[in-house]
Amino acid sequence: MEQRVLGRTGRQVGVVGLGAWQLGADWGEVSEADALATLDAAVDAGTTFIDTADVYGDGRSEKVIGKLIKERSGLTVATKMGRRVQQTPDVYTLDNFRAWTDRSRANLGVDTLDLVQLHCPPSAVFDTDEVFDALDTLVAEGRVAAYGVSVETVAEALTAIARPGVATVQIILNAFRLKPLDEVLPAAEKAGVGIIARVPLASGLLSGKYGPQTVFAEDDHRNFNRQGEAFDVGETFSGVEYGVGLQAVERLRGLVPEGMTMAQFALRWIIDQSGVSVVIPGARNPRQAEANAAAAQFPPLPAETHDAVRQVYDDLVRPQVHHRW
Repeated sequence: MEQRVLGRTGRQVGVVGLGAWQLGADWGEVSEADALATLDAAVDAGTTFIDTADVYGDGRSEKVIGKLIKERSGLTVATKMGRRVQQTPDVYTLDNFRAWTDRSRANLGVDTLDLVQLHCPPSAVFDTDEVFDALDTLVAEGRVAAYGVSVETVAEALTAIARPGVATVQIILNAFRLKPLDEVLPAAEKAGVGIIARVPLASGLLSGKYGPQTVFAEDDHRNFNRQGEAFDVGETFSGVEYGVGLQAVERLRGLVPEGMTMAQFALRWIIDQSGVSVVIPGARNPRQAEANAAAAQFPPLPAETHDAVRQVYDDLVRPQVHHRW
């Protein structure tokens, strides 16, 4: 698999990583055996970057990954912190950071976290010098090797990129979220900050497998968070109304080259973007993990295809999301 530098971490990672939210919670039940099989399949297919968070299954995702990394070497594991408590700026303190990273280190079974990210904190956090001083302290103390941020908005990303210690920015980027292409990716590339592209399939919409009659499980966020009841609505279907998303998918379907699945097409579109370090699709089983990794083997999409994707975005999606995030 193609390797890219993960921003200021200096680490080389495979361009298709694995997002491990599905292996913790909020996507329906996944057994530990299935989670480990999925992780193994991803690594066998060339994945070297895994993204998790302390809140995914309240540590379950981290613990399963901890079992993997005892057996598999050469992996970079990023986790996130801050979403297990009430979301107010005052909780983003050095003492809490120490406690949160100590818990993640124990869950993963490591002395030093490869990368820890603030997990979509309140916007005010990005403007607080003390927060980034505290993150620098974590590095100095050896608790973490590097730190980054996961953001909801372009404005938050640009603020974070300007911070000299920020190694990576994780942001929603897919064919339904083009706004980061305008400013965030160029700014990150210029600053040497890595871009981790999350929600690449728009919660599965861009896999082309869902329709108007699809029913999602009660414990699946695609059921319970469509209006942002549990967390930012932009995390579910990228904030696109489900019916509109289905219309856009049908237009995009005609652009998919022969021999490529629609999900692979959506991932390849992201890989083609200059400035992207790694894309982190989730997977619930080994077959999905293998298919996602295979997206890196296809050649770049033609320029006219990229133009057509933007046209679909402009026609259907832009009015719903561009002004919000």
